[in-house]
Amino acid sequence: MMLVGLLALLFLSGAGASSEQNCSYQDVLNHLNMTRNNELYSMTRPVRNYRRPTRVSLEVLLYAILDVVEKDQKFIPYVWTVTRWHNEYISWDPNQFCGIDNVSLPTEILWKPDLTIEEMTEKDKAPPSPYLSINDKGYVEVQNDQVLVSTCRMHIYKFPFDIQSCSLSFKSVIHTAKDIRLQPSDNSSEATEWSRDLMRTQYEWLFINMTVTTKNATDLFDQDVIVYTITMKRRSLLYIVNFLVPVLFFLCLDLSSFLISDSGGEKLSFKVTVLLAVTVLQLILNEILPASSNRIPLIAVYCIGIFALMLLSLLETIVVMYLMEKDSVSQNKEPDRNQSLEEDKHGKANLHSCHEGEARRQLHKVNKLTEEHQSLEKLSDALRDLEKTLRLLLDGRKDKKDEPGYWTRVAKRVDRVFLIFYVTVVGLFLVFIFVKWNSADDHCCGKRK
Repeated sequence: MMLVGLLALLFLSGAGASSEQNCSYQDVLNHLNMTRNNELYSMTRPVRNYRRPTRVSLEVLLYAILDVVEKDQKFIPYVWTVTRWHNEYISWDPNQFCGIDNVSLPTEILWKPDLTIEEMTEKDKAPPSPYLSINDKGYVEVQNDQVLVSTCRMHIYKFPFDIQSCSLSFKSVIHTAKDIRLQPSDNSSEATEWSRDLMRTQYEWLFINMTVTTKNATDLFDQDVIVYTITMKRRSLLYIVNFLVPVLFFLCLDLSSFLISDSGGEKLSFKVTVLLAVTVLQLILNEILPASSNRIPLIAVYCIGIFALMLLSLLETIVVMYLMEKDSVSQNKEPDRNQSLEEDKHGKANLHSCHEGEARRQLHKVNKLTEEHQSLEKLSDALRDLEKTLRLLLDGRKDKKDEPGYWTRVAKRVDRVFLIFYVTVVGLFLVFIFVKWNSADDHCCGKRK
């Protein structure tokens, strides 16, 4: 009896060892008659009744935000997609194969749903996964990582304090709702939490959430669509430091230029230089913002408004310098006029002395002075006195505009009034812009329409 028991034990252990050796993944594939030469599984949709649609579940996780190109209206994410469906021709009993309940095999062997992304503009740059997995119940799962270059309508009204929402719409290429029914395997909160845990890089953006929306077809000839909407907020600190603050500094420099004297050309050249610096920043901004925006961005209004204020300040400086130059020209003409009058007096005096000398010579020669000559001398003296009187009267009636320093006083008064007006307008403009930035509706500016 003991010998019989030992023989039975050896037989059972040998049978167990042989069964473990015969358990392999290839045994499962041979049982399913699934080989590369057998195209039964890969050619047609895997249903036993063609009227029954294949239900495909989809899961999308966001790994990284690689780039957002506002100029080209492009969104480039790195996503992980998991697609699952049921193949009615695949099933086995794991107990017959040592508990094997999952097998991996090349993707080209089995039929796969032809899912595509509506917004994708370029072919996926990441290589597709070469394998898929099947379980003993016939469920097939394909996992892929994809670098998507998709189109996204950017709303840049609040740039750089904007919130963008870009969508990825998954649907079948040719199959309608009577063939494939799409359904998400996760809800919005799960997709958001899992994506936040798996996030590797966010570029200059801050991931907010991912919303999952299903558009079920009402007609069997339509298609189901699953929309994953990724909402993100721009990190604006870099733009504040590199753009908004420098423009504000240039405005402060323009305000400080009122302390520069208007007598020289330094103030004018300084204002022109500051204006050119703001122009360079506007050119940089033009390279960032798209030209297809429906509304003028607030940052463009900010730059154009400051540019217009600085241009108005430059024009005021030109007017003030013109008035002061006009005053200096009138002051320069006055000494020239006085000098010409003095020269006329000296010339007439010399001429008079010459006449007297000639008269003396004639008196010595002719020795005769007539009464007509004396009367002419008296008349000449009377005319000179009348000329002096008229000149004094004309000088007394001179207009106040010809007074020394008149236009200079006008220019200083204009400069003072414009400074008060300029500071007031600048303050109101900056308050208006920052209030609009804070109160603009994020929903209308950041949500896809």
